Amino acid sequence: MSQLPPQAHSLTLAAGPPSAPLHMAYRPDIDGLRAVAVLVVLFFHAGVPGLSGGFVGVDVFFVISGYVITRGILADVAAGRFSLVRFYERRIRRILPMLVATILATYALALLYLPPGAMDDYARSVVAAAAFAANVFFWKTTGYFDLEAQTRPLLHTWSLSVEEQFYLVVPIALPLLLARSRRVAAAALLAALLASLALGIVLTNSAPGANFYLLPTRAWELLVGALLAFAADWTPPRALREAMATGGLGLVATAVLAYDEATPFPGLNALAPCLGAALLIAAGNGPTAIGRVLSAPPCAGLGRMSYALYMVHWPVVVFARYALLREPAGWEICAVVAACLVFAYAAWRWIETPLRYGRSTGTRDGHRPLFAATAAALTVLAALGLAGTLAEGFPARFPDIRPGALAALERAGWKGGRCFLENQRVADWAGAECLLARDAPATALLWGDSYAAHYVPGLVRNAPTLSHAILQYTFAGCPPLLAYASRAKPGCRDFNAHVFEIIRAYGIDSVVLAARWDLLPARTLANLPDTIARLTAAGVAVSVIGPSPLFAFDVGVLGARGAGTRVDGSAAWFAHRGDPAIRRLSAKARFADPLPTFCDGPLCRYRADGTDLFLDTGHLSQAGSERAVRAYFPLLR
Repeated sequence: MSQLPPQAHSLTLAAGPPSAPLHMAYRPDIDGLRAVAVLVVLFFHAGVPGLSGGFVGVDVFFVISGYVITRGILADVAAGRFSLVRFYERRIRRILPMLVATILATYALALLYLPPGAMDDYARSVVAAAAFAANVFFWKTTGYFDLEAQTRPLLHTWSLSVEEQFYLVVPIALPLLLARSRRVAAAALLAALLASLALGIVLTNSAPGANFYLLPTRAWELLVGALLAFAADWTPPRALREAMATGGLGLVATAVLAYDEATPFPGLNALAPCLGAALLIAAGNGPTAIGRVLSAPPCAGLGRMSYALYMVHWPVVVFARYALLREPAGWEICAVVAACLVFAYAAWRWIETPLRYGRSTGTRDGHRPLFAATAAALTVLAALGLAGTLAEGFPARFPDIRPGALAALERAGWKGGRCFLENQRVADWAGAECLLARDAPATALLWGDSYAAHYVPGLVRNAPTLSHAILQYTFAGCPPLLAYASRAKPGCRDFNAHVFEIIRAYGIDSVVLAARWDLLPARTLANLPDTIARLTAAGVAVSVIGPSPLFAFDVGVLGARGAGTRVDGSAAWFAHRGDPAIRRLSAKARFADPLPTFCDGPLCRYRADGTDLFLDTGHLSQAGSERAVRAYFPLLR
């Protein structure tokens, strides 16, 4: 690893110009802890087995960031040298070069690989990242562990936005509080920490998306490090230091090894990695066995380029998926990890380091060119994002993909806005207009989200084969669970609560439940048996349609790339098959399994007889809906 500039061997946190900094003693163990954090994130995202909780590396980063930034502010204020201008100058030099480089590189790759819909989404994320609001954007558009999120090149910038939003508050509030006293400042930070943690605990189940992405429920993690900075000069006795370091590493390792995508997070479960990181930092004020390992040149060196590695790793993983059209496996995982390390070193060596430690004029107005260049760079990024959005993802790049096909089917085939609602009031549901296949002696209710609505075209076409008339009762993103509530879908709970009124009003004797089940946390999905029991108690027969195949990529992309094409005009590719727990949870209902209709072994058909069976990554096309209804819909004669 090449020699860093002299400034890089200390944590330069002074308020003065970079040419005349006030240094704090360099803590190589903190860089080593950064290395641990970024490696577990990298290994988790690359698909290395056994590290199902590797996402907690971000929480370790939050604690480190809170500690380093706050300790610097404390030192500057104590020396009478604190300046907001110079604080933000240092943050710009630290954050902006890699952010700009990452967005420009991913934009070029996105033009090559991303289909129009995904390109449009990516362009919007560019605007959000340039405004340091990526966490808000992804909160509104996807869950972190959702299948669709795994191919969004800038998903990882959510954590960068959280930190930058934190930096808009703390460097202003903390010096004002310190003007009163250190005790007042520490008490205020502690109160903010407890309030943020309490909010995170409350929202863990009721608003998991907001809880994961947004600053109010993440601030406490940074504040753990901030409070620790007030005790930065405390050196525990040797035995206590060793115990703290061992316990801290144990807490982080437990989270990395024991947590997974089903773990409610952050909330209380984030205490383990955050307190573990805090214990390791506090123990590092004196020598420990673990501290010596973390301080070793390979660990500390990797830690110094951890930001570059974090910024490049996710785009490498995402575009590896696009290149393979599936998850990397075996030696491919090793190749992805190696590529991340190579690109990260190059970016750290030739982009981050020169610009972070470049010369400053040291004059009163020396910051103005930097701030002007920052504004210009962010404006250019935002303009690039807006261009992609206004151009609707540049569809001419993929002429065989029809980005409007799903919207057209929603409007016509699914009776969008009338029988398939989207954040509307239950009063907007069109009632008798939603009755399909009328010529039948009994009536059944099709209740669910868009993965229930996508059966409607097939039900209409196959009406003579059905034992019931079908009443469509569907709402976008609203699973048919009586206990379900979502702040993102405020009309959903009321919509579901009216189901018994609908059953009575239309003489329903059978209900078919269908949804995108994999989007539901395990704790939420566990309410399915209660919904089935309450429907059964109301005197109706209940059927549950299990998960249909979900492809990692739009079938238009798979088809354009010739993925799994066969001589008979069919095509099959790797697909996610959903949670098998849905069958167990449906034990008291009739269960219909779509997978045998579409899948053989590890591959699932997305095309048959030269016709696509899906419109995107999982919604059935007209042809796919007809095939599905004939094959497994519960109410066939």
